[in-house]
Amino acid sequence: MTIAVGDKLPDVKLTKVGESGPEPVQTADYFAGKKVAIFAVPGAFTPTCSAKHLPGFVDKADEIKAKGVDEIVCTAVNDAFVLGAWSKAADSKGVTFLADGNAEFAEALGLVLDGSGFGMGKRSQRYSLLVNDGVVEQVNVEAAGSFEVSTAEYLLGQL
Repeated sequence: MTIAVGDKLPDVKLTKVGESGPEPVQTADYFAGKKVAIFAVPGAFTPTCSAKHLPGFVDKADEIKAKGVDEIVCTAVNDAFVLGAWSKAADSKGVTFLADGNAEFAEALGLVLDGSGFGMGKRSQRYSLLVNDGVVEQVNVEAAGSFEVSTAEYLLGQL
């Protein structure tokens, strides 16, 4: 079942990309008490993710936060070291990276993408969520091959 408006985020362990290295976080604790814009990409350093998706959220971070969002989170089925390198390469200030290395979050949300045909294995679908105190307020899942409803601009319009 796919996550829906009004649902509570599933409680799984993710890994935060931190200044001093990877830090484990439980989603129930991490998302409690704050409003968070989450966006997911199929993979770090992939074309649309690097050229459009991440840069859009970096560019619009101040505008999104001015609308009451406490934090912007990017998640992908990559390990924390890959996401850390991507964050640095993209100069992605204003965005927190949470690694979903085993796809547990993507699976629990019902948003797994089978990328095995491209040699990528299990990945996350491209989406954005608006979450308030762990409860989903907006769900924007892209159709296969599209990049329209998960953008920073689209989510900004929902705030």
